[in-house]
Amino acid sequence: MTTVSLIDVAGYLPGEPVPAEFYTGYQGAQDTLRDNPMFRIPPLRHHVAADETNVDMVERAVLPLIERHGRDEIRSVDVLLVHSQLPDMPFVGAGTEVARRLGLHPEWLIDVANAGCASFVFMLGLARQILATTDARSALVCNAQSAAGRLFTRSEVRGLAQAAVPGDGCGVGYLTTSHAAPLLGVETLHAGEYAGDMTMVRDDGRRYWEPGPSALRIGFTEAGLSQVLARGNRLVPQVVTTLCGRLGKATTEIDVLVTNQPNRTFLRNWRDALELAPDRHPDTFDRCGNLFGAAIPVTLDHAIRSGHVKDGSLVVLGGFAHAGDFAGAAAVRWHGQG
Repeated sequence: MTTVSLIDVAGYLPGEPVPAEFYTGYQGAQDTLRDNPMFRIPPLRHHVAADETNVDMVERAVLPLIERHGRDEIRSVDVLLVHSQLPDMPFVGAGTEVARRLGLHPEWLIDVANAGCASFVFMLGLARQILATTDARSALVCNAQSAAGRLFTRSEVRGLAQAAVPGDGCGVGYLTTSHAAPLLGVETLHAGEYAGDMTMVRDDGRRYWEPGPSALRIGFTEAGLSQVLARGNRLVPQVVTTLCGRLGKATTEIDVLVTNQPNRTFLRNWRDALELAPDRHPDTFDRCGNLFGAAIPVTLDHAIRSGHVKDGSLVVLGGFAHAGDFAGAAAVRWHGQG
């Protein structure tokens, strides 16, 4: 099978950091879930500007890749995969506009709607399959997250516990058919029994497309949160352990683990389950909050630029999505841009 490498990653964070006081000082709705460990508040996060789109963020995130590899090389990618969380428009995905902005003419262009917070891993697996089985030779994988500034700053939602945790940002990855930084394996798990357990609600019962004043929010309950916590604690170590087993590695041999970052509880429980020291599990939670699908590429980019990822490191990426309907892990022998 053709070897596919994750050559480089880059990230973008919009605007100035927004302090926790933006939420904690707001006299809005009171929430009985305030003390739930799922909603421990990070000190900082970023919000998209009112006129900033997912395509804008992708365009800005890709700039470092253009600087490091050249505009012509990035423009020649054969595969473009884009995940937008939150889509800026119904009906139309962001991928075609990303291609237009960047001057791309990919043979494969897919707007990915599933896999949520673990969509970067899912798209790595998809890109690997396309590159290994077709004439395509390079891929650009993009995760844009704009739900924090769009949904959680609304007056009816801002006072809820769920509002202060998310942040906005974008992460991108560049893959080629080469041995430079081989993608060693991808493990995915689709758990259809949990599909639909994450819901979006409005207090007046309207569906999201129906007009009216009530703001959209995630339908969290105490019982639902307990289930998600139990699933998340199990799913991420499960897929990471399965992947490492297929590669003939113990989880303790992971040099750098990068996961999605819903909260500090998950981050601690995952590394404890995988028997990894905190310095082998970098995160950007305190400065970025929960970046949903963008968390893995943004955090990996930060870890690389800060010197945390050494040449030859075994890097494992892992996460789960929504209420547990997807989990995935990918392993890379890192020899990329430093």
